[in-house]
Amino acid sequence: MADDPFALFDDWFAQARAAEPNDPNAMALATADAEGRPSVRMVLLKGHGADGFVFYTNREGRKAADLAANAQAALLFHWKSLRRQVRVEGAVARASDAESDAYFASRSRDSQLGAWASDQSRPLDARTTFEARFAEVQARFEGGEVPRPPFWGGYRVVPDRIEFWSDRAHRLHERRLFARAGDGWTEGLLYP
Repeated sequence: MADDPFALFDDWFAQARAAEPNDPNAMALATADAEGRPSVRMVLLKGHGADGFVFYTNREGRKAADLAANAQAALLFHWKSLRRQVRVEGAVARASDAESDAYFASRSRDSQLGAWASDQSRPLDARTTFEARFAEVQARFEGGEVPRPPFWGGYRVVPDRIEFWSDRAHRLHERRLFARAGDGWTEGLLYP
Protein backbone atom coordinates (compact mmCIF):
# COMPACT_ATOMS: atom_id res chain seq x y z
CA MET A 1 0.00 0.00 0.00
CA ALA A 2 1.37 3.39 -0.97
CA ASP A 3 1.74 5.94 1.82
CA ASP A 4 2.15 8.81 -0.67
CA PRO A 5 -1.22 9.91 -2.08
CA PHE A 6 0.38 11.15 -5.31
CA ALA A 7 2.12 7.82 -5.94
CA LEU A 8 -1.15 6.02 -5.26
CA PHE A 9 -2.98 8.40 -7.60
CA ASP A 10 -0.35 7.78 -10.32
CA ASP A 11 -0.92 4.04 -9.98
CA TRP A 12 -4.71 4.29 -10.08
CA PHE A 13 -4.64 6.80 -12.95
CA ALA A 14 -2.39 4.49 -15.02
CA GLN A 15 -4.89 1.68 -14.45
CA ALA A 16 -7.77 3.99 -15.43
CA ARG A 17 -6.01 5.00 -18.66
CA ALA A 18 -5.69 1.31 -19.52
CA ALA A 19 -9.26 0.35 -18.54
CA GLU A 20 -11.61 3.29 -19.11
CA PRO A 21 -13.12 3.43 -22.61
CA ASN A 22 -13.50 7.23 -22.65
CA ASP A 23 -11.77 10.15 -20.95
CA PRO A 24 -10.06 8.51 -17.97
CA ASN A 25 -8.89 12.06 -17.13
CA ALA A 26 -12.47 13.33 -16.76
CA MET A 27 -13.21 14.76 -13.33
CA ALA A 28 -16.13 16.53 -11.74
CA LEU A 29 -15.10 19.99 -10.54
CA ALA A 30 -17.19 21.47 -7.74
CA THR A 31 -16.98 25.16 -6.90
CA ALA A 32 -19.08 27.59 -4.88
CA ASP A 33 -19.77 31.25 -5.52
CA ALA A 34 -19.43 34.07 -3.00
CA GLU A 35 -22.87 33.24 -1.53
CA GLY A 36 -21.94 29.57 -1.14
CA ARG A 37 -24.12 28.31 -4.01
CA PRO A 38 -22.44 25.17 -5.36
CA SER A 39 -21.89 24.28 -8.99
CA VAL A 40 -20.38 21.14 -10.48
CA ARG A 41 -19.30 20.29 -14.02
CA MET A 42 -17.00 17.86 -15.81
CA VAL A 43 -13.53 19.05 -16.86
CA LEU A 44 -10.40 17.23 -17.99
CA LEU A 45 -7.29 16.73 -15.90
CA LYS A 46 -4.36 18.02 -17.94
CA GLY A 47 -1.53 17.76 -15.43
CA HIS A 48 -0.90 16.41 -11.96
CA GLY A 49 1.87 15.90 -9.47
CA ALA A 50 2.90 16.75 -5.95
CA ASP A 51 2.02 20.41 -6.65
CA GLY A 52 -1.62 19.59 -7.49
CA PHE A 53 -4.15 18.79 -10.21
CA VAL A 54 -4.37 21.09 -13.26
CA PHE A 55 -7.24 21.90 -15.62
CA TYR A 56 -7.69 24.68 -18.19
CA THR A 57 -10.63 26.92 -18.98
CA ASN A 58 -11.89 30.33 -20.02
CA ARG A 59 -11.11 32.62 -17.09
CA GLU A 60 -14.21 34.73 -17.73
CA GLY A 61 -16.72 31.87 -17.34
CA ARG A 62 -18.76 30.82 -14.33
CA LYS A 63 -16.20 28.47 -12.79
CA ALA A 64 -13.55 31.18 -12.96
CA ALA A 65 -15.94 33.64 -11.30
CA ASP A 66 -16.63 31.08 -8.56
CA LEU A 67 -12.90 30.53 -8.05
CA ALA A 68 -12.22 34.27 -7.92
CA ALA A 69 -14.83 34.61 -5.15
CA ASN A 70 -13.96 31.38 -3.33
CA ALA A 71 -10.59 29.84 -4.22
CA GLN A 72 -11.50 26.37 -2.95
CA ALA A 73 -12.63 23.41 -5.03
CA ALA A 74 -13.32 19.71 -4.94
CA LEU A 75 -12.59 17.17 -7.67
CA LEU A 76 -14.05 13.72 -8.21
CA PHE A 77 -12.64 11.06 -10.51
CA HIS A 78 -15.06 8.17 -11.06
CA TRP A 79 -13.61 5.16 -12.86
CA LYS A 80 -16.66 2.95 -13.20
CA SER A 81 -14.90 0.09 -14.97
CA LEU A 82 -12.42 -0.14 -12.07
CA ARG A 83 -15.09 0.48 -9.43
CA ARG A 84 -12.97 3.26 -7.93
CA GLN A 85 -13.22 6.93 -7.09
CA VAL A 86 -10.75 9.57 -5.99
CA ARG A 87 -11.91 12.73 -4.21
CA VAL A 88 -9.63 15.77 -3.97
CA GLU A 89 -10.29 18.93 -1.93
CA GLY A 90 -8.14 22.02 -1.61
CA ALA A 91 -7.20 25.55 -2.46
CA VAL A 92 -7.02 26.69 -6.06
CA ALA A 93 -4.34 28.84 -7.67
CA ARG A 94 -3.79 29.93 -11.25
CA ALA A 95 -1.29 27.99 -13.30
CA SER A 96 1.57 30.11 -14.62
CA ASP A 97 1.35 31.84 -17.99
CA ALA A 98 4.23 29.67 -19.24
CA GLU A 99 2.39 26.51 -18.21
CA SER A 100 -0.85 27.75 -19.80
CA ASP A 101 0.98 28.75 -23.00
CA ALA A 102 2.64 25.34 -23.27
CA TYR A 103 -0.62 23.45 -22.82
CA PHE A 104 -2.52 25.74 -25.21
CA ALA A 105 0.13 25.15 -27.90
CA SER A 106 -0.43 21.38 -27.55
CA ARG A 107 -4.17 21.61 -28.31
CA SER A 108 -5.64 20.97 -31.74
CA ARG A 109 -6.01 24.05 -33.91
CA ASP A 110 -9.82 23.85 -33.79
CA SER A 111 -9.71 23.69 -29.98
CA GLN A 112 -7.45 26.74 -29.96
CA LEU A 113 -9.83 28.60 -32.27
CA GLY A 114 -12.81 27.52 -30.18
CA ALA A 115 -11.22 29.10 -27.10
CA TRP A 116 -11.16 32.44 -28.94
CA ALA A 117 -14.70 32.09 -30.32
CA SER A 118 -16.50 31.05 -27.13
CA ASP A 119 -17.92 33.34 -24.46
CA GLN A 120 -18.01 30.33 -22.17
CA SER A 121 -21.02 30.01 -19.86
CA ARG A 122 -22.73 33.12 -21.23
CA PRO A 123 -26.11 32.97 -22.97
CA LEU A 124 -26.03 32.11 -26.69
CA ASP A 125 -28.95 33.15 -28.87
CA ALA A 126 -28.37 30.49 -31.55
CA ARG A 127 -25.75 27.90 -32.50
CA THR A 128 -25.26 29.77 -35.78
CA THR A 129 -23.94 32.77 -33.83
CA PHE A 130 -21.18 30.66 -32.34
CA GLU A 131 -20.43 29.04 -35.71
CA ALA A 132 -20.12 32.49 -37.31
CA ARG A 133 -17.73 33.62 -34.55
CA PHE A 134 -15.70 30.46 -35.07
CA ALA A 135 -15.47 31.20 -38.81
CA GLU A 136 -14.35 34.78 -38.06
CA VAL A 137 -11.62 33.50 -35.75
CA GLN A 138 -10.53 30.96 -38.38
CA ALA A 139 -10.14 33.77 -40.91
CA ARG A 140 -8.34 35.99 -38.39
CA PHE A 141 -5.64 33.39 -37.67
CA GLU A 142 -5.50 31.78 -41.13
CA GLY A 143 -2.00 30.72 -42.02
CA GLY A 144 -0.50 31.59 -38.64
CA GLU A 145 -0.16 30.26 -35.14
CA VAL A 146 -3.04 30.72 -32.73
CA PRO A 147 -1.83 32.43 -29.55
CA ARG A 148 -3.38 31.68 -26.18
CA PRO A 149 -6.20 34.14 -25.48
CA PRO A 150 -5.43 36.43 -22.52
CA PHE A 151 -8.68 35.27 -20.88
CA TRP A 152 -7.83 31.55 -21.03
CA GLY A 153 -5.54 29.53 -18.78
CA GLY A 154 -5.01 26.91 -16.15
CA TYR A 155 -5.93 26.38 -12.54
CA ARG A 156 -4.27 24.08 -10.04
CA VAL A 157 -6.14 22.44 -7.18
CA VAL A 158 -3.60 22.07 -4.37
CA PRO A 159 -5.02 19.29 -2.22
CA ASP A 160 -5.32 19.23 1.52
CA ARG A 161 -7.44 16.05 1.40
CA ILE A 162 -7.36 13.11 -1.02
CA GLU A 163 -9.69 10.16 -0.56
CA PHE A 164 -9.34 6.86 -2.41
CA TRP A 165 -12.57 4.84 -2.58
CA SER A 166 -12.74 1.20 -3.69
CA ASP A 167 -16.03 -0.60 -4.26
CA ARG A 168 -16.61 -3.74 -2.22
CA ALA A 169 -19.46 -6.23 -2.16
CA HIS A 170 -22.54 -5.41 -0.11
CA ARG A 171 -21.53 -1.72 0.06
CA LEU A 172 -18.66 -2.58 2.44
CA HIS A 173 -16.40 -0.18 0.55
CA GLU A 174 -12.83 0.74 1.43
CA ARG A 175 -12.07 4.43 1.94
CA ARG A 176 -8.53 5.71 2.53
CA LEU A 177 -8.15 9.35 3.47
CA PHE A 178 -4.91 11.31 3.20
CA ALA A 179 -4.93 14.71 4.94
CA ARG A 180 -2.16 17.27 4.62
CA ALA A 181 -0.15 17.74 7.80
CA GLY A 182 2.54 20.39 7.39
CA ASP A 183 4.86 19.22 4.62
CA GLY A 184 3.54 15.66 4.75
CA TRP A 185 0.38 13.61 4.98
CA THR A 186 -1.51 11.63 7.57
CA GLU A 187 -3.41 8.58 6.45
CA GLY A 188 -6.48 6.91 7.88
CA LEU A 189 -9.54 4.90 7.00
CA LEU A 190 -13.16 6.05 6.86
CA TYR A 191 -16.24 3.94 7.42
CA PRO A 192 -18.01 3.07 4.17
